[in-house]
Amino acid sequence: MRAYHDDEWGVPSRDERHLFEMLILEGAQAGLSWSTILNKRANYRRAFDEFDPKKVARYDDGKTATLLEDPGIVRNRLKVASAVGNARAFLATGKEFGSFAKYLWAWVDGKPIVNRPRSLGDLPTRTELSDRVGRDLKKRGFNFVGSTIVYSYLQAVGVVNDHVATCPKAPR
Repeated sequence: MRAYHDDEWGVPSRDERHLFEMLILEGAQAGLSWSTILNKRANYRRAFDEFDPKKVARYDDGKTATLLEDPGIVRNRLKVASAVGNARAFLATGKEFGSFAKYLWAWVDGKPIVNRPRSLGDLPTRTELSDRVGRDLKKRGFNFVGSTIVYSYLQAVGVVNDHVATCPKAPR
């Protein structure tokens, strides 16, 4: 958890594969702890072809059935199906905007939102931005993209930086 916090969380990412990976992992986390998902991350990478959205978009019922038998990931039928559907929507959105990164970062004019919460208690679970992005993603065919999941996603990929003021990783 510490390495994830220190080296990845809140760091702006425009890498397509990383953006897709975090979208799938955030959706898998719904109803579970983030540490559960982070501990399964290597298994997810293996099971989902290193999060190559082109490969995941081509998964068929046989591949889905295999994933549902894999004890290294969360074996929830809706979450696995969502990963496949989200890969297709991710690619379609990327095609429309030139890349998924361009789509995502356009919501904030290419610059991260830097909040300076005083404590963890000051962190919201959703915002107006996550509401709007979540609604738009749903219109584009994405699943497991409610406002709370989207806000976590925006934090994870650095669109929003919510490091608390006392954190060494907080922007100065």
